[in-house]
Amino acid sequence: MGAFLEKPKTDKDTKSASGNGLRYGVASMQGWRIEMEDAHTDITALNQELHEWSFFGIFDGHAGSNASLYCAENLLKCVLSSDDFKAAIKSGPSSPDLEQLKIGIKMGFFELDKTMRESPTWSNGDDKSGTTAVTTMITPEHIIFANCGDSRAILCSDKKVTFSTVDHKPSNPDEKLRIEKAGGSVMIQRVNGSLAVSRALGDFEYKMDFTIDPSEQLVSPEPEISVVPRRDDEDEFIVIGCDGIWDVMSNEEVADYIRSRMLLSDDLVRICSDLLDTCLAKGSRDNMSVILVTFGGAPKVCEEAIKQEAELEADLEKRVAAVLEDSRDPGVVDLYYTMHCLSSEDIKNLPPGGGLPAKQVFIHKTLEKLIAKQSEEEYSIVSGDLVDNHLNY
Repeated sequence: MGAFLEKPKTDKDTKSASGNGLRYGVASMQGWRIEMEDAHTDITALNQELHEWSFFGIFDGHAGSNASLYCAENLLKCVLSSDDFKAAIKSGPSSPDLEQLKIGIKMGFFELDKTMRESPTWSNGDDKSGTTAVTTMITPEHIIFANCGDSRAILCSDKKVTFSTVDHKPSNPDEKLRIEKAGGSVMIQRVNGSLAVSRALGDFEYKMDFTIDPSEQLVSPEPEISVVPRRDDEDEFIVIGCDGIWDVMSNEEVADYIRSRMLLSDDLVRICSDLLDTCLAKGSRDNMSVILVTFGGAPKVCEEAIKQEAELEADLEKRVAAVLEDSRDPGVVDLYYTMHCLSSEDIKNLPPGGGLPAKQVFIHKTLEKLIAKQSEEEYSIVSGDLVDNHLNY
């Protein structure tokens, strides 16, 4: 179930790039976990034939990082080498057979899982690692989502969430039925009381019945695949993230928050990083990774929104100063005390979807600045008294 650090690691690995008319940003953070087990894939121009296709994926590992790193490196290769995938694009990448394409992606997942089991890392049974996988393949005409586990992707179009993958949890009726049929049980919402996801790559200790198909095992490597037509005039962005994000924010909250940040900046790495900070402030205890992919319909920077954000931060600075001034013992005023005080106040224009936690980093920096200023003033007063006393003497 994971162990935790005494304080979170908030350094972030980030990246931004563009291609095929898309812009995207990536950010990941270890957070409270003792190990970083997430991995990701971001590729535009899949190969010479599919140069207008792009592929993005988040892999949330557990029981170690071997599975997530391996899958991030090898999943796309397995998909592209699938006979069904090759047959699906035989008539050309501009007019693929979508049903066969879905089969090809599924076969790629199965082949990857099989290859992992046979590799030296897993073949002796010592490595217990596994990983979720949520991917998005973007063609000029379609967006193809594939999900295995409880990481998630959402598509936002025309200012609303228009698609979301479905988390694979052991308590889901269909998942529970498969688990029980395979001889397992669901206890405390976990497979056999242990694993919190019902579909994953790796996790071979839950795939030991060789008389049944991979998709029928206690933990299935089968992805759920959905194809959504692109709408260039309405599509805004895709968010792909591990459950460290979705545990503390809903689809709509993430969408609203990101949309509001896009009105302030076109720096996608900054937006992704701010999202992770917000989730941490909201109580996420897991590793966190996110990929933000934007389309032509994404919100544009707005001067009115920038002005409103500046007014909000000026208001917050005054409120933090008041908390510090009103305290009988300034020494007890830390970030958590300040956030507690501000949480009971009616503060206008907080980031939608993020609320007060979305401004926690700003509040922390403001508090540190004010405390430092207060200490300097007190030192100046004391120093001045010493000088006066010396002159009087």
